[in-house]
Amino acid sequence: MSEVASPERTATPAAPKVGFVSLGCPKALTDSELILTQLSAEGYRTAKTFEGADLVIVNTCGFIDDAVKESLDTIGEALAENGRVIVTGCLGAKTGDQGGNLVRQMHPSVLAVTGPHATQEVMDAVHANLPKPHDPFVDLVPNTFGIAGLKLTPRHYAYLKISEGCNHRCTFCIIPSMRGDLVSRPVGDVLGEAKALFEGGVKELLVISQDTSAYGVDVKYRTGFWDGKPVKTRMLELVRTLGEIAEPYGAWVRLHYVYPYPSVDEIIPLMASGQVLPYLDVPLQHSHPDVLKRMKRPASGEKNLERLARWREVCPELVIRSTFIAGFPGETEQEFEHLLDFIREAQIDRAGCFAYSPVAGATANDIPGMLPPAEREARRARFMEVAEAVSIAKLRQRVGATMQVLVDSAPGMGRKGGVGRTYADAPEIDGTVRLLPPEKISKTLKVGEFTRARIVGAEGHDLIALPI
Repeated sequence: MSEVASPERTATPAAPKVGFVSLGCPKALTDSELILTQLSAEGYRTAKTFEGADLVIVNTCGFIDDAVKESLDTIGEALAENGRVIVTGCLGAKTGDQGGNLVRQMHPSVLAVTGPHATQEVMDAVHANLPKPHDPFVDLVPNTFGIAGLKLTPRHYAYLKISEGCNHRCTFCIIPSMRGDLVSRPVGDVLGEAKALFEGGVKELLVISQDTSAYGVDVKYRTGFWDGKPVKTRMLELVRTLGEIAEPYGAWVRLHYVYPYPSVDEIIPLMASGQVLPYLDVPLQHSHPDVLKRMKRPASGEKNLERLARWREVCPELVIRSTFIAGFPGETEQEFEHLLDFIREAQIDRAGCFAYSPVAGATANDIPGMLPPAEREARRARFMEVAEAVSIAKLRQRVGATMQVLVDSAPGMGRKGGVGRTYADAPEIDGTVRLLPPEKISKTLKVGEFTRARIVGAEGHDLIALPI
């Protein structure tokens, strides 16, 4: 049987694939989104496994020892399974014991190392090791939000980074040495990205930075432009305008990393009126004035207590989430008891706590009175026992209320129930709402949409609710 010659076809070369791992905080996640957006715009594809990639990018965290170990382990895993690895992020800026780059010392075979917020440097390293494909069609890249680019979060919520770096020099923190001083994004760019995200279906915008309250300080609150109108590069104007942009979409705006400066007082009426969520993520870290001085924090414990009380007078629905450090160098039992009393009196809705962990390069390591690791952990456990009691008591007060819930999961259109969050719950760090199967057959749930639900119970850090 003779063979039939097939017409010649020009094979289309497969687009190069890049594996990607993003570790650390939401601020690092937004850096990853920028890099992935640029990769997609240039025609690269992402690989789901290390083995299936032409090279791997690892965006690292270097804030505490556990994060450093996780980052180094992930780099090692990527090298073992792929062999071609580019490292970026906070760990990439850290110095090792011998004075050189820590990542290079531990993993000398990596292709390149950059610090955080270094999209162009990462792309230069990718280009040098994996030439970009030709003629990409940027508008055809799936899962993008126009000028807002690719997002690694579920499609119905997204992080919006408004600035990079920090002007504080807290003794336990090395972020300024890795990310530099505060640099605010132009207000028009921030608002343009927010608009694109809402247009793309985002129902919850989480505003992040190292210090959200300080937005615009570095540029002396200069006036920018959005939609043909002047807007000051300042937290108040930014938040007010975000609320105005979100309103037609029925979307939430949530604020994170808000230092308790007096200027935040101006934001609370916007929360009381419903323009933005009555939720503040305020990194207080401690309550005792002497500990705060050793930490070089910008506010005292007494003022924080007064400020929280004033905020709640203006906006009774306000939910406060915060993080604290137990066992800071020199912390006495009396100072720690002061912190426990503060948690009870301040009625912090959601509190997280870290046992102090010495971080290479942090000046707090030189403060006299370093506590034994076991004591630090014991104080963290005592703190969480008090904090959880406060949080659970406040959650139980919501039983019987009807609340708006943003649906995060709803298998089978929610006929067997689902999982969501109220305004009081930020994704991944706070509790959730377990949605029971709706009583009405016609009632369905859809991921990324809101539902009204009656709170029928509280279970640990979570609520149980019946969709109505």
